Amino acid sequence: MEYVSQVPQPPLDGLIDDLYYLEGAPPYARLTLPAMPAALLIVNLGAPFRIRAGTDVATAEYADGCVVTTPTRALEFGYPPRTRSVGVHFKPWGPASFLPMPAAELRDRPVTLEQVWGRPAVAELRERLAAADGPHAMLTLLEEDLTRRLRERAGLGLVRHTGGVIAATGGAVAIGDLSLAAGVSGTHLAQRFKELVGITPKRLARTHRFTAAVFAIDPAGPIDWSELAGGAGYFDQAHFGHEFRAFTGLTPTRYLDIRRRFLREHPGHTLDGWPLPAD
Repeated sequence: MEYVSQVPQPPLDGLIDDLYYLEGAPPYARLTLPAMPAALLIVNLGAPFRIRAGTDVATAEYADGCVVTTPTRALEFGYPPRTRSVGVHFKPWGPASFLPMPAAELRDRPVTLEQVWGRPAVAELRERLAAADGPHAMLTLLEEDLTRRLRERAGLGLVRHTGGVIAATGGAVAIGDLSLAAGVSGTHLAQRFKELVGITPKRLARTHRFTAAVFAIDPAGPIDWSELAGGAGYFDQAHFGHEFRAFTGLTPTRYLDIRRRFLREHPGHTLDGWPLPAD
């Protein structure tokens, strides 16, 4: 697969980690994406793809693309034989400046781009992207489009600052201390996070801590799960296992088996790192 990434210029850099172009044959027809401290926007330029947001939710098809706010559980993506898209890896609060509704309404409920921006605007954007001269031109066009759509959101400065502290500490921070430092009540801080991120700051901290623990795993070597759990700040290995199932739907050992399968069958693949085979 071809993958091209581009970091946006200010002011989008405070909302977005990177913009990307993706084209080619996916390594698996279905990929599981564990919950992450980030959000996602996809502008689809190929055949429709599918998303299942939890085992109790029906799979939905997305033709024009989608927006996924910071999830609380794993998502399953179903890809066509070849996929082509451009997209955005948002910081947790990033989508809020482009959404017509509170982020809380989209929690674990991916929506189509048409639901966010309307059919005419999305159709025009997809046509312009498809006609662009190569991946970098497409990403520049998408960045310009997002800059035009950018709008102010009340409380965004508070959420960005607090979210930045949570990220910098890997989630190992007392949320009560953050609200005191910001000069607001815990209730006010939680409400702003729900509006602009879709989840509370406590939940975001949990997600950061889990993600840091997972990235500390070396799938090529032996794993001391108890030591890993303690190093990540979990009360014990049982607590860590509970969080693992909550965020991935898998036990730690099952995750490791699937992760090793990806490395074995597709060494060095551009998608290696976070997605997992769901087949």
